[in-house]
Amino acid sequence: MVNVSIQFTRFSAFYSPLIATVSGGFLEQEGLAGDLTVAEYGVSALQALLRGEVDLVQSAPSQAFAAAQKGDMPSALHFAQINNTDGFFLVGRTPEPDFEINKLRGHRVLVDHGGQPLHMFNYACHKAGLQLVNFEAIDAGSADEMAAAFKRGEGDYVHLQGPAPQQLEAEGSGVVVGRLGDWVGRCAFSSLASRSDWLESDTARGFMRAFRRARQWVNEVPAAEVAASEKSYFPDVSVEVLAETIGAYQALGCWSGQVEITPEQIAVSVDVFRLAGVVTGDIDPALVAVSPPG
Repeated sequence: MVNVSIQFTRFSAFYSPLIATVSGGFLEQEGLAGDLTVAEYGVSALQALLRGEVDLVQSAPSQAFAAAQKGDMPSALHFAQINNTDGFFLVGRTPEPDFEINKLRGHRVLVDHGGQPLHMFNYACHKAGLQLVNFEAIDAGSADEMAAAFKRGEGDYVHLQGPAPQQLEAEGSGVVVGRLGDWVGRCAFSSLASRSDWLESDTARGFMRAFRRARQWVNEVPAAEVAASEKSYFPDVSVEVLAETIGAYQALGCWSGQVEITPEQIAVSVDVFRLAGVVTGDIDPALVAVSPPG
């Protein structure tokens, strides 16, 4: 059985369509096996891809912007979307049913300072007339370090991907008050990327058939069913918290729609990175994303 080696830059339930491609048996239906690994903190999985150590990676179309600004096609080709919007949550200390992001003014917020998460957070604030200087944006390190700092009493809010926010709720340490996806809107957020040689293979075509089915499955079946299939990848999270997280992402709609990365979605992400000062020129979407294999 041919093996597909997959690496994540970040690992969270937000990427359930890719996790479930393996855990849900969809690769096996294509006569393929799969293994999942996670890059070291602060290291992009694209490095392992370009060294030929893995077949495909969880990435983001924004990783192609630097090359696209120069008119070049990047070495790593983004061929399908995992999520069509931001998957971070804001967690506060008390319930706030009418929370809006402009309520962060004057508060202390533990913000993920990774490139895209920070730029998306800044964009959501900008849309609400808020700037990072209007509150204290604290860099507390990795997601685990941020959650630990929040539990120690640091900050008024914390900015995390699931299942960390749902875990904080289950422990009585916080309350989810908002979703960045609602404030950012649809965009090209996270993607699958590989090399051109692999994308031309029969294995890639089989993988893509499996991924399409997996993405539809995680979006449509009961969240508890998805959680049960993925539980072994989240040993420190209860199946109930994992199901709550997956249900929250189903409600957000980040796994709905086509798997192709569209020019319209890319344009929103370009706006996000232009606001951050990362993009300064024109970007041809044809240099950011390619069609899925098969």
